[in-house]
Amino acid sequence: MLNWLWNGNDVTEDVIPESAVGFVYLIEHIPSGKYYIGKKSLESVRNVKIGKRELIKIKEERKAAGIGGRAPLKKKVRKASDWEKYYSSNEWINEQVKEGKQDEFKRQIIQFCNSKKSLSYYEVYWMFKYDVLSDTNSLNGNILGKFYSKDLD
Repeated sequence: MLNWLWNGNDVTEDVIPESAVGFVYLIEHIPSGKYYIGKKSLESVRNVKIGKRELIKIKEERKAAGIGGRAPLKKKVRKASDWEKYYSSNEWINEQVKEGKQDEFKRQIIQFCNSKKSLSYYEVYWMFKYDVLSDTNSLNGNILGKFYSKDLD
């Protein structure tokens, strides 16, 4: 499997900025010159319902600490993403990877981002900068599900 590149170097956990929550990437299909711009979070955060045993334990701890009020019913769970193996949400790229053609792709990180909001912003920023809706080499079919190449007259 090919590694992600950032500034021409392989990306490992060591080189990812500590404050980064994700990155904007460009994946290029080397034989055709086609490319895709997207974003990837480094971890996912979900709200998970707290189980009965854990809830009882939390209530006892709150009571012992003198904390009143209702105990939380959900907790935030963080889980590392599959960013090392990730190739994009683009169907065509994923088909090529399933067929074992991942060596035909170059995966580059354009920018690391320190918040979810900046991650979304810079994904759109780079899409407009590369003019993905007008460029025939772009595999991006839309921007934010709001702007489509067919809408450009």
